[in-house]
Amino acid sequence: MKNAVAPKKPSKKNQRVRRVASATNTSAPVAAKAGAPAYKNASLSSARRVKDLLGRMTLEEKAAQMLCIWQEKAVTLVDEKGEFDLAKAKKNLRGPYALARGLGQVGRPSDAGGGRTARQMAELTNAIQKFFLENSRLGIPVMFHEECLHGHAAPEGTSFPQPIALGATFNPELVERLFTMTALEARSRGAHHALTPVVDVAREPRWGRVEETYGEDPYLVSRLGIAAVKGFQGDATFKDKTRVLATLKHFVGHGQPESGMNCAPANVSLRVLRETFLYTFREALREANAVTLMASYNEIDGVPSHANKWLLRDVLRKEWGFKGFIVSDYYAIWELGYRPDTHGHFVAKDRQESCRQSVEAGVNIELPDPDCYKHLVELVKKGALKESQLDELVAPMLFWKFEMGLFDDPYVDPNVAERIVGSEAHRALALEAARESITLVKNEGGVAPLDLSKIKTIAVIGPNAHRGLLGGYSGVPLHNVTVLEGIQAKAGKGVKVLYSEGCKITIGGSWNRDAVTASDPDEDRRQIAEAVKVARKADVIVLAIGGNEQTSREAWNLQHMGDRTSLDLIGRQDELVAAMAKLGKPVIAVLFNGRPLSINHLIAHVPVIYECWYLGQETGTAVADVLFGDHNPGGKLPISFPRSAGHLPVFYNYKPSGRRGYLFDDVSPLFAFGYGLSYTTFALANARLGKKRIKKDGSTTVSVDVTNTGKRAGTETVQLYIRDVVSSVTRPVKELKGFKKVRLEPGETTTVEFTIGPESLKFFDVDMKYVVEPGEFSVMVGTSSRDEDLVKLMLTVQE
Repeated sequence: MKNAVAPKKPSKKNQRVRRVASATNTSAPVAAKAGAPAYKNASLSSARRVKDLLGRMTLEEKAAQMLCIWQEKAVTLVDEKGEFDLAKAKKNLRGPYALARGLGQVGRPSDAGGGRTARQMAELTNAIQKFFLENSRLGIPVMFHEECLHGHAAPEGTSFPQPIALGATFNPELVERLFTMTALEARSRGAHHALTPVVDVAREPRWGRVEETYGEDPYLVSRLGIAAVKGFQGDATFKDKTRVLATLKHFVGHGQPESGMNCAPANVSLRVLRETFLYTFREALREANAVTLMASYNEIDGVPSHANKWLLRDVLRKEWGFKGFIVSDYYAIWELGYRPDTHGHFVAKDRQESCRQSVEAGVNIELPDPDCYKHLVELVKKGALKESQLDELVAPMLFWKFEMGLFDDPYVDPNVAERIVGSEAHRALALEAARESITLVKNEGGVAPLDLSKIKTIAVIGPNAHRGLLGGYSGVPLHNVTVLEGIQAKAGKGVKVLYSEGCKITIGGSWNRDAVTASDPDEDRRQIAEAVKVARKADVIVLAIGGNEQTSREAWNLQHMGDRTSLDLIGRQDELVAAMAKLGKPVIAVLFNGRPLSINHLIAHVPVIYECWYLGQETGTAVADVLFGDHNPGGKLPISFPRSAGHLPVFYNYKPSGRRGYLFDDVSPLFAFGYGLSYTTFALANARLGKKRIKKDGSTTVSVDVTNTGKRAGTETVQLYIRDVVSSVTRPVKELKGFKKVRLEPGETTTVEFTIGPESLKFFDVDMKYVVEPGEFSVMVGTSSRDEDLVKLMLTVQE
C-alpha cells in the first residue's frame, strides 16, 4: 500500500518516551500504521500534514482549534485539587464544550487547583493530552500556554528580574540565557507556548505595566526582545523538548496610552507608530522569527487592534511576511463591543459581530476561554463568514503543533521536570541577572560600598525590607530572599543587623488582590517613631522603599487598578526618609518599584540610591552583594526618571521643539535614559570615525577608547546615539543605535567599535518612504543619553 511504513526499531529517545508514557498513564507515541492518514505520518513535511488534516476536518472541528480553555478547566477537565478528572472530561465530550471536536489550547495548566508543582503539572498536561488524542475524532493534540514574563509564572518556577530591570542590564546575551532557562522549565512540565516577551515601548510612566517592558527606547527594546525570542525558541526546530513558542506583545502602541491608563487609545502619528512602536515587532520578527503575536487592547486611529485589518493583515502579514499566528489578549475580542467590568470600544453590537471582525482582521485564536469565537460555526452557516477564512487561520496553528512534535511525541517526563525546575544552576543564573540589574544612581562622597570590617550594627528599615519583591505575573519560586535576609546572611555573626518596617505602602500589597487599601497615617507615624529608635542604635541605615505590586500593575478591570496620576512615593515614605536622614548617620536607599518614580525628596536627603526595580527570587542576596562591594553595580536606566508627573512625557528621544522649558521648573529629568554609576570610574577618549564621508548605501565605523580609571574592576556600557541634523521631517534630538558592555580591570583600556550603516540612518521621510537622506549626521558616543556624557562627531552622507 502507498502509505505503508516498514516497522523500525525504536530509537533511544522513543524508548524513553514510552517509559515516560507508561509511568504517567499515557499512551506512548507510535509510528504511523499502514494505511494511516498522511497527517499521522511523521516522515512527511508539516505543510503536507496540515493540508491532509485540514481536508479531513469538519467545520466544527476547525472552529474548535480557534478556542482555548483557561478558567473553565475547572468545569471541563480538572477537579477541585487541580488533578485531571476523566469522568468530567468525558461528560464534556458532548454539550456546550463539545470536547470531542478537539480544542486549540488549554491555558495555564500550572494554576489548576490553586497551583501545580513541576511534577504535578507535567502529570496533568500528559493526562489532558492523552484525553484529547484518544477522545477527539481526529486525535489532534492541544497546545498549553503559560505566562513567562520573568520566569515561568508557576509554583517552583525560577523567578528572575522583571523586564524593566533586565532593560537596565543592556545585556542581550544574558537575556537570551534567562529565557532559554525559562523555556526549559516550562517545556519540561508540558507547556508549549509562552505569552512573552513584551516588546512595547514604555513612553508613559503613569501606566501600570511599565515593569513588563524593557524601557523607553525602541532600539534597546528590540535587541532585548530579539534575545528573549531566541531564548524561548532556539532555532525553532523544537525537537528536543527544551524550547517553546514565543509571543510578541502587545501589537501595537500599548506603551503610550492616553492619560497613562491601561487599554486607552494610542494617540500617535503614523510616523511615530512606524518608527517607535512597530519597529520593535518588525525587528524581532526579522531577526528572531517569533512564531506568535498578541494583539493589543488599545485602538489606533479609532480602530481597535483586534479588528484592525490594516495592522494585522496589511502590515504584519503582507508587508512583513508574517507566517505565524495571532492570539487575542484575554477577553479583548469581547471588548470590541462592551465589557461591563472594564470598558468597551463599541465597534461591535454583540459577541457575534466581535467574532466576525476579529476573524476578518486575522486573529487566529481567542484567549482565554470560549466567548466570542463560540459563534464561529453559526456565522459560517448563515454566511457572515466563510469556511475558507477559518481554514486560513487554523492552518498555521496546526503547522506549529506538527513542528513541535505534538502529534508524534506529545508527552513529557515528570521526573525531568522535577529535576530541572528551580535547580541550583537556574538559581545561580537568576542571581547573576539580579546583580547586573541593580543601578547606582547616586553615591555622594563614595559612601558605598560598605566595609563590613568597619561596621558593628546595621539598621535595615522600610516597607520593602522584609517582603518578597517579585512584581507582576510571578509564580511562587522555591526561594525568595528578602533584603533583610540577604544582609543578615552577608553580615554573618560579626555584625548586628536590626530591622524595623518603618511604615507601610499599602495594606497587604498583593498583586492579585483587587482592592488597594491605603495605610493609616497615624499607624505609619507610630512605626516611623519605632524605626527611629531602632536606627539610632546603628552605624549605617539601609532604607528599602519605593512601590509594591499593587501600586504599579496591570489595571485589568475597574476594581483592579494600577495606573497613577502621581509618581511620588506613596504614603508616609518621604516622612520616613526625613526621619532617617535627621539621625545624621549614613543612609543608603534601595528602591523597588515597577515604574520610574519622582524621588526629589529622597535625592535631597540621602547620599546613596540604588534603583533595583524588581529583582526576582534572589533580591536580598543580590542587594547584599552590591551593597558590600562583592559585585560592582553596572546597571543603566532603561527609562528616564521624571521630576513629577507634570513633566511627562520625559523620554530622551524627543523632537527638537519638545523640551523648550517650564516656568519655575527644570525641564530635564531627574535621571536620564542610559545613566548609571559604578564604584569605579571610566574615561572615554580618542573618539573617531573610520570614514567621515559615506554614500547613502555605505557604512563606516565609530570607535572610542575606554579606560577604567578607578581602583575596582567594573563594567561600562558604551552607547551610540545618532541625529539627522537637517531632514525632510523633524527627527529626534538623539536616538540610540548601538551599545556595548565592557568589563575592565583597574587601569585597563579597550577600544569599542560600532558599525554605522543604512539601518542606523534610515527613517520615514515626508513621503513615508523608509530612506537615508543625504546630509550631516551627529554621531555621539558616551555613557548615557545626557549631552555632558557624550562625545560628538560629524558624519557626512552623500548621494
